[in-house]
Amino acid sequence: MKISDGNWLIQPGLQLTHPLRVFEVRRQGRDLVVFAAPRDVSSRGDQLDIPLLTLHFFSPQTGVIGVRIEHFQGLPAQIPCYPLNKDDSTLTRIEDNAEYASLSSGDLSVRVSKGENWALDFLHDGRRITGSGARSGGYVQDEHKGKNYVFERLDLSVGETVYGLGERFGALVKNGQAIETWNRDSGTSTEQSYKNIPFYLTNRGYGVLVNHPECVSFEVASEKVSKVQFSVEGEYLEYLVIDGPTPKQVLDGYTRLTGRPALPPAWSFGLWLTTSFTTDYDEKTVNRFIDGMAERRLPLHVFHFDCFWMKAFQWCDFTWDPEVFPDPEGMLRRLKGRGLKICLWINPYIGQKSPLFKQGMEQGYLLKRPDGRVWQWDRWQPGQGIVDFTNPAACAWYTGHLRKLLEMGVDCFKTDFGERIPTDVAWFNGADPQKMHNHYAYLYNKVVFQLLQESRGREDAVLFARSASVGAQQFPVHWGGDCYANYESMAESLRGGLSLGMSGFGFWSHDIGGFENTAPAHVYKRWCAFGLLSSHSRLHGSKSYRVPWVYDEEACDVLRHFTQWKCRLMPYIYQAAIQAAAAGTPMMRAMMLEFPDDPGCDYLDRQYMLGDALLVAPVFSEHGEVDVYLPPGRWTHLFSNKEAVGGWRKERHDFLSLPLYVRENTLLPLGQNDQKPDYDYTVEPAFHLFALGDGRQAVCRLSSCSAKTRFTLVAERRGQDISLRAEGEARGWTLCLRNIHRIASVSGGLVADDAQGIIITPDQGAEQLTIRLAE
Repeated sequence: MKISDGNWLIQPGLQLTHPLRVFEVRRQGRDLVVFAAPRDVSSRGDQLDIPLLTLHFFSPQTGVIGVRIEHFQGLPAQIPCYPLNKDDSTLTRIEDNAEYASLSSGDLSVRVSKGENWALDFLHDGRRITGSGARSGGYVQDEHKGKNYVFERLDLSVGETVYGLGERFGALVKNGQAIETWNRDSGTSTEQSYKNIPFYLTNRGYGVLVNHPECVSFEVASEKVSKVQFSVEGEYLEYLVIDGPTPKQVLDGYTRLTGRPALPPAWSFGLWLTTSFTTDYDEKTVNRFIDGMAERRLPLHVFHFDCFWMKAFQWCDFTWDPEVFPDPEGMLRRLKGRGLKICLWINPYIGQKSPLFKQGMEQGYLLKRPDGRVWQWDRWQPGQGIVDFTNPAACAWYTGHLRKLLEMGVDCFKTDFGERIPTDVAWFNGADPQKMHNHYAYLYNKVVFQLLQESRGREDAVLFARSASVGAQQFPVHWGGDCYANYESMAESLRGGLSLGMSGFGFWSHDIGGFENTAPAHVYKRWCAFGLLSSHSRLHGSKSYRVPWVYDEEACDVLRHFTQWKCRLMPYIYQAAIQAAAAGTPMMRAMMLEFPDDPGCDYLDRQYMLGDALLVAPVFSEHGEVDVYLPPGRWTHLFSNKEAVGGWRKERHDFLSLPLYVRENTLLPLGQNDQKPDYDYTVEPAFHLFALGDGRQAVCRLSSCSAKTRFTLVAERRGQDISLRAEGEARGWTLCLRNIHRIASVSGGLVADDAQGIIITPDQGAEQLTIRLAE
């Protein structure tokens, strides 16, 4: 909401109450409570006819400090709340003296000044990182609307940039934007979002979660250009400051608090192909696609059936359309016999023509209006109702139908929709409709994901989800939604994915070739390169198919090339996935996340790091022109083997290439299987060592598809000597010294030369190698 009218005035009809004087400080166990008055109350007469604001400071986890600003406390508690992982044993340190009161947790502190000048400061290891001053927060009464709000403004320092707030398709840096966290079925080309997350982080080493599932209004360096303002309707505002000091550490703290991303199965990182949305398809169409992929030697790993696997106007009834798919069990058996995993489209809505509608209505499984009628409308499906996932019986009913599909041979579900959730309703558990609008996406995806974990096992559960709210990162994978088939939409999709990654989501995908319309062949081919160098890779469209031969034969070559490369990169990609699940560091990383000390990376939104070692810059032009920024150091192009140093570069690439650079001091593992993503990564891996500097170390780990570390290789350089230590089991591994074609000696292996560099095959059973480089 807008509060100020320029620098001196406030918006008409608003009355503001600011905390300006500390009246009393109390210690409540591990928490600190401050009662603040809006004026000097040193005399008894001044203590009458004014409100007091209560500021409650607490720490749910080490390095996280929460602030709850309250006006009236007599309201009943409202649900839902975000399911935060709170540690009641968190140690805090409280200080209360004549100058200030403070609470500390780990290296993070909050300090409230007691003098005439109100100040609330957050400090990392004694250094101020943000805070709010006089008249920067408080209680708002809107006389025109008859509503009340609480707001806060946290300072931004010179050069401070803000990221996150969900999957947002505008500029990666949120400074200058006004954002409302309200999920919408929006596409990728507007300021709206399918995945609103009221969490941001900055390049100054901290993050802020506004702990409200309902709509939060953000003014990010907009209303006040040196502050982030956030506000909610009601009588209280709660937010949590999460310490870093690096952006990765902020995401670690945030996902420790809100839930880690689950690790998707290795097979899910392969190529997904779909029927598309409103195209005509049946089993013959599906077989024609799959046969065409095989005939053209195009690796394929997952096949997805979109909406019309069910009968028109009956979504969802979870029953195959018998006129289109008369033998679904046999079809699934035949497809799985070809090594494919199967995905089905679902959503949380039940059309009135569905046989399940009457049952859901009679049993109370559908969302109701306050007068007891089922909430319905005619958008999407005629007379559509919405499953009420606050009702445990409705959850069991819904998943019972999905379970039958899993028993039939389905492997996973595309959990589409979940954004258009009404507020003129009464939920089964009495939840606040405003708070449930966004939170519904969490419940919907949680119910389906937990079913997959129960049915398929925790290591084999994966979704393809569109909507999300705080905590939904635990139920991957998420994709960007409905994008257009052009370069502009390709670029906005990347911005959305990077923004979501800065919001705690580890895994993300997009519709290769665009969803709406049909792309020119050159757009499709450029998008294939981008798509296969993303966390997850899916060919999907709306009114037209996305098999490559409908574009041209070169599109087949491009798709094959990058699919094979992704399969070979799986030992590296899967390790990055393990890291995402362990610490919340996204697989696709905005450059500032990996290089927080390089100001040249702060605004970059047309390139990213895939894991910690691969720099990817998709090409957004027909003829291959691309600008790419390399942070300081030595970089090696993975395909051409050409080296480059840091700085801006103008390049031109054909359809089989793009800027794909390997960071210096990297030990990159390449697998020998270019046909599938799920294989034994410890069989004949090829380790490529890139630009190892003197005194530097490179470490590479290989894991099984169940995320267990099987093999570790450590390379260390001292002067002209490179030593390697191997632990664990890996059969037939080799080492390539990229761009080194002469060595003086090697102990423990055989040497051969290759166009890319010296290749060393270790002696059987060797656990150590010593290489002396030529002078």
